[in-house]
Amino acid sequence: MYQTPMEVAVYQLHNFSISFFSSLLGGDVVSVKLDNSASGASVVAIDNKIEQAMDLVKNHLMYAVREEVEILKEQIRELVEKNSQLERENTLLKTLASPEQLEKFQSRLSPEEPATESPQAPEAPGGSAV
Repeated sequence: MYQTPMEVAVYQLHNFSISFFSSLLGGDVVSVKLDNSASGASVVAIDNKIEQAMDLVKNHLMYAVREEVEILKEQIRELVEKNSQLERENTLLKTLASPEQLEKFQSRLSPEEPATESPQAPEAPGGSAV
């Protein structure tokens, strides 16, 4: 029936493609016999089925990507809003802090300072306790 291993491989690939893509399309598995006398119409039919299945896969992927993009856009909006709120809060705290408190805070942020300082009692909001 088949003269070369290539013809056998093509036959097997077409049968697999039809089975796989028919299952994607929700149809029954179509059995197509390809031999040396196969008409061009059956090859065109196979190509059409493959194209339909690939379009279906593409549509599903595009839908999934669009959905993921919308989720990410919403997360970005939420993060921008939270960032803005934290910036406003930071500005407010800077304006309410005394120069001594700001200096003490800056000294704690500097990389020269060791990270293992003993915790100190917080200062009263009006200045130092001395």
